Amino acid sequence: MTNAVATLSQFICRTSFDELPEALVVKAKQHLLDTLGAALAGSQAPLTQNALRAMNASEAEGASVIWGADYGLSARNAALINGIAAHALELDDAGGCDHSGAVVVPAMLAVLPLCEPMPDGQELLTAMVLGYDVARRVLEACGGYSPHNEAGWHSTGTCGVFGAAAACARLLKLDEQQTGSALGLAASMSGGLWAFIHDGADSKKLHAGRPAEGGVLAALLAREGFTGPTQVFDDVWGGFLRTLARDTAQPQALTDDLGVVWKLARCSIKPYAACRGTHSAIDAIGQLLNEMQINADHVASIQVNASAFLVDMCAGIDTQTLAAAQMSLPYALAVRCLLGHAGLDAYEEIKRTSPAVKGFMQKIQMQVDESLAPLDEPYVTLVSEDGRSATLQIKTPLGGPLNPIGDGELWAKYSSLANRALPAMQAEHLGELCMNLQHITDLQEMLDLLRPRT
Repeated sequence: MTNAVATLSQFICRTSFDELPEALVVKAKQHLLDTLGAALAGSQAPLTQNALRAMNASEAEGASVIWGADYGLSARNAALINGIAAHALELDDAGGCDHSGAVVVPAMLAVLPLCEPMPDGQELLTAMVLGYDVARRVLEACGGYSPHNEAGWHSTGTCGVFGAAAACARLLKLDEQQTGSALGLAASMSGGLWAFIHDGADSKKLHAGRPAEGGVLAALLAREGFTGPTQVFDDVWGGFLRTLARDTAQPQALTDDLGVVWKLARCSIKPYAACRGTHSAIDAIGQLLNEMQINADHVASIQVNASAFLVDMCAGIDTQTLAAAQMSLPYALAVRCLLGHAGLDAYEEIKRTSPAVKGFMQKIQMQVDESLAPLDEPYVTLVSEDGRSATLQIKTPLGGPLNPIGDGELWAKYSSLANRALPAMQAEHLGELCMNLQHITDLQEMLDLLRPRT
């Protein structure tokens, strides 16, 4: 009987570009563009620069590009740094393993210089789709986002590493046995805890970089004959699911509808620089302000009734660090009311420490609604100074597959972010290349465009 590792390995090695639905290819290109934009802006973030200095202290230059810089590092460390950069500003995609783009894309591009010959655009897109698919399937096999993350695991790190390993295995042309080893080895590089939620620590961003690095290492080790456990997803002592998801495991999710239901299709592109869990409420408060025809000056109070899971995750009011503010739903609503948006500029330090923002946050209360399932969207009630009130629940927040942002909005987001690290014309050229990737035969041009030109 074929087990999950063998089935996934066959899927990774045998799926062709021609098997991918046209709409899925379009979405893959959109998520690639979005991830590169988020990462280029994130490459300039202080925490990314701190990580880069740490790597430079112990390693010479290498062949894999550090995005937004004029030099490279080893494939492993490039994946680490670029993964951190992609997640640094909380603008990377969601809905996969959680943040699949910030894991899979840095890993893929890091191994391109090690591929012989270098793959073309169709092969890169195929590897990307497969990476997203495997990462999400592992999360669903753990019981899904809510059970796995409620247990304290950050699924971007614990599950994303499998997607990175899958994508790298495909690009490096590993055979099915080697690919199975890469998946097995990835399990030993899985990790990431939600402890950062209590003080806004930078470790959250590491949970994109480390699985990207781990996926690269797993695939490279497997290429050289290093073996990984073939029963890693079986119900055995020491197996991944029995160890990390003993009470919630759904192992059939690893292979159900494989090649029929594509997990990238469910992923979201973020319109706001905040935890995806805050986005429905941001949309709701914007709509309520419009419907009631008031602005922040006329808001008496805002009540958010949310699931216990969302309250635990996003009810914090500490905004001292960027990471803490981006996990705070009260902060997101405050800046949406006061500034008219919750974009990256709303999370600058001068805004996070503003007395006006702090004061407005005192008008916002969150409480648990026991009738809501963990991933149900919250109800937002706005009360005006003149005593009027209205309540709204947005079930399909902007950026999700059922309410996608438009092509123009995506391009505007990408440009505003990429232009922080690259000259505008270079960023535009890179973006155009991404959106025509299936026709690109030389990916070296993409790698070159990720280095700023003077």
